[in-house]
Parts: sequence; C-alpha cells; structure tokens
Amino acid sequence: MKTLIKNGTVIDPANKVEQAASVLIDNGRVVGIIPAGTHVDADHIIDATGLLVCPGFIDPHVSLREPGFEEDETIASATAAALAGGFTSIAANPDTNPVVDNRGSAEFVKRQAERANNCRVFPLGAVTKGNLGQELAEIGQLCEADAVAFTDGKNPIGNAEVMRRALEYTGMFGRPILHHSMVPELSEGGVMHEGFESTRLGLRGVPAAASDIMTGRDIALAELTEGRIHIMCVSTRDAVERIRIAQCRGVAVTADVTPHHLLLTDEVMESFDTLYKCNPPLRTQDHIDALITGLKDGTISVISCDHQPLAIEKKAIELDTAPFGLSGLETALAVLAECLIAPGHLTWSQLVSCMTIGPAKLLNIPHGTLSPGVAADVTLIDPQEEWTIDASQFRSRSHNTPFVGRAVRGRVVGTLVDGELRFQTRDFA
Repeated sequence: MKTLIKNGTVIDPANKVEQAASVLIDNGRVVGIIPAGTHVDADHIIDATGLLVCPGFIDPHVSLREPGFEEDETIASATAAALAGGFTSIAANPDTNPVVDNRGSAEFVKRQAERANNCRVFPLGAVTKGNLGQELAEIGQLCEADAVAFTDGKNPIGNAEVMRRALEYTGMFGRPILHHSMVPELSEGGVMHEGFESTRLGLRGVPAAASDIMTGRDIALAELTEGRIHIMCVSTRDAVERIRIAQCRGVAVTADVTPHHLLLTDEVMESFDTLYKCNPPLRTQDHIDALITGLKDGTISVISCDHQPLAIEKKAIELDTAPFGLSGLETALAVLAECLIAPGHLTWSQLVSCMTIGPAKLLNIPHGTLSPGVAADVTLIDPQEEWTIDASQFRSRSHNTPFVGRAVRGRVVGTLVDGELRFQTRDFA
C-alpha cells in the first residue's frame, strides 16, 4: 500500500531538506521525498497543506512507570501520550519496580510495548543493580536484550570508581551512559534552585554547583576511560561551558535539555505549586540564556521531555515532601515553539534536528530521518494552530503539568509509525 503525504513543507535535517514537497511511503518504508507538484499514484493521500512534515520525534529517556507504579503510568498510556506529542520512538528509563537491571526485565518492557502497538520503545538498562549505585548491573545480558544505553535514572552515581568501571564496561559494548549529574550531598533536601528566590521564600535550595561539580567529574572519567557519557537535563551555565570545552578536546560527551528548563525560571516557585517541582530544579534566566546558546552552537544536541508522570494525589501535598517530576510528552512541541521558535532562537529545522538526529545518534538507532528505505515514522505539525493546554485531555495517565490553561501556538496534528497513521487530531482527506 502506497501513502503520499502531499502539500506540506518537508523538514528533514539529516538530509538538509526544508522545502515544499511530498513524502512517498510504500509498505511502511519511505520511498523518497518528491518535488512539489509531481504526480504520484498512491492508495492513500494525506493532505498536509499548511503543515510541517518531519521525521518522527525521538526521546532518549522517558519514565514509563510499569511495572510497579501503574497508578502513575503504564507502557500503553505512555506510548499513547508519546504519539500525541509527535514521538515515534522513546527510550524507557529503568526506574521501575523491579528495576530493569537484567535481561528478563528489559524483555518485559519490549513485550508490553509491542502489545500496546503505539510508538517504538527501546529499553534503557540500569547501570547498577537496583539503581543503588553500588554494584554494576548485568550489562552484557542487557545488551543482548537490546538495551540501547544505560542509566540509573534520577539516581546519581556518586561513587567515582563505580562510574569509571561502568564507562569501561559499557564502552566495550558501544553503549553510552545517560547520567543525572548531581552531587547527592549538595542536592539532598533541596526543593528548588538555590539563590535569591529560595532565600526569599525560605525554601532549601539546590546549588548550581551540585550539577557543575558532577558534570566535571563525569567528563573527566569519560576522558580517562574513553567511554561515552551523556548528561541528562542540563540546567546550569557552567555545566554547558564544561561540556563545550570537553567536546572541543574530543571527549565523548553529549547533553540534553528539557522544554521546561528553557521556559520557566525559579520565580514560579513563589506559588509553592508542587507541579513546578522538578529535578534538576528550575534555574534563573542567566542559566536559561546559556542553555539556549548551547543549543544554538550545537553544544547541546538533544532535547528531551524528561517525562516523569505522577498520579496527581502524589503532588497534592506539601512542597517539601512532594516528589519531583513533570509530565512532558504532550506539551513539548508547544512549549518549545514558545521559548525557541517564537523568539527566533532556533529555526524549525534546528529544533527538529534536536528531536530527531541528536537522539537517534545518541542511541544509535536507525530513525530520525526521511531517507529512502527507512521506516516511515513521520510527525505532522501545524505551526500556527492556537490551543489551550488541557491536562484532562491527556492520553497520559498522569496530569502533573504546570502548563494547564496555558495558551500556546504550534501543535502535533498527526503521527505515523511504519507508515500507519496512529494519531490524528483532524481529517487529512
């Protein structure tokens, strides 16, 4: 069966394409990008007039919560939410119960994702058993179970010797470690960024130094071992600069940033609203400016939602004891359009690159492009659609977003996986 997506603006950064064109799909694979106006016979036509036609988005670390925390999310609901956000591939954090630190646990994630039949799910293996930071997990077995990378999720690996050995072992299998670079002793008990606002509000803060110090350590160990380190959710000015300098020296270090760390400052914490409580915490504007500069010059090559779904009752408690985390898959595109596209910081092509080429290269998966022969994973965007974020309409089981009621512009209106339209908000006939 042939499908033709016509009349749209095709953006494929991997092939340096940004033009009015059509995308021809046959039997779930991309045949090619066809010049606008070319007549092509197809069994199914998708009229993309006024839309951007992009490779499917990829998120390199998403918490699916299943097994163990199904009150927050399931693999079925998370992958449905991913489709609504334009994500055709996601990598699943191992922060479940039991932790994905062995082959059987990784295969469970894959089987549940296959049953859901939404987006692609790639397991991330735990670096250490139980995500406890003490003893290395079964890295070889996890690789055999198709773990594309390793992480302990939000648990920093404080022991430098453990991290050194982990980088050596994962390097043998050509896999990166995705690390939440934060000094535990400096961040413990903190609820927001340490600075003027935390002092004014009387809340315990997490200093930027907690991220800066651990980022420096991780870079040093990656250089020592020649392993690959990826810094998750970069949030500080100095961390960006350390990464930039290390990359110039040839160290195999990459980084991602989240939409909420690009839009919100720590000033929102004066509301004492737990929906703003995330890890790492929201920083000040000077840190945001450094993150944007890092995206513009390529120091930061990946954008991740850092989807951390939580049942709303878990957030409906005092700020000091509420868990960290935001639900981000379904709002990512709109938030990024507001903080990066509207001010002119990035072009659509640059933004799409950070959501396709960057994560695909990090995870070493054959997606994130519309090249001939690849799986036809496509995201359709209406860059002009104005809408209001309504968490009650989320496909995610959790509604812990601080953006409820926010008027935004730019929306994912269709998502195809293997050439099949699995999410749509309108009729494309």
